[in-house]
Amino acid sequence: MGDVFKEQIVKRKPTTIDMLKKVGLIVAVVIVFFVSFMFLQTFALFITIAAGFGAYVLMGMLNIEYEYIFTNGDLDIDAIYNRTRRKRMFTGSVKEFEIMAHVDDVNHIHDFDSANETKNYASGVTTNETYAFLTPYKGKRLKIIFEPNEMMVKAISTVLTPRKLFKKL
Repeated sequence: MGDVFKEQIVKRKPTTIDMLKKVGLIVAVVIVFFVSFMFLQTFALFITIAAGFGAYVLMGMLNIEYEYIFTNGDLDIDAIYNRTRRKRMFTGSVKEFEIMAHVDDVNHIHDFDSANETKNYASGVTTNETYAFLTPYKGKRLKIIFEPNEMMVKAISTVLTPRKLFKKL
């Protein structure tokens, strides 16, 4: 029997809050320019360039992709910021999932509402591929929202019992 390895990348859609953060960063750079020009005229250009570079780096951190990696019954979810920096957000065994169902499944809302904490690692737009699962994680009941494609759901279904996996029809 061979190893099972599936991976998928989902790009998060920019939200209104992300756009407001970007506008705020640009406004902050303009304010830094005017304030530095009024008080430190000789260093105004240097300070403005430094502030602009800092704003550019921070804006890049708002470009997020999530990578789902399923390996032999274990699921890892990483966040990739601006395609340069990676951070592990979740790692756990699929066998420990209490339930996995479509995020809008009315039959399991009560189960998902019992979670202590909710983490959203999806694109931000609810589709037919948007699922949630409930699992114990670091002493809490954690609800994680993610968007596995059909291939990933099929791989997860080989490990998760049919009584715990509810596919959207």
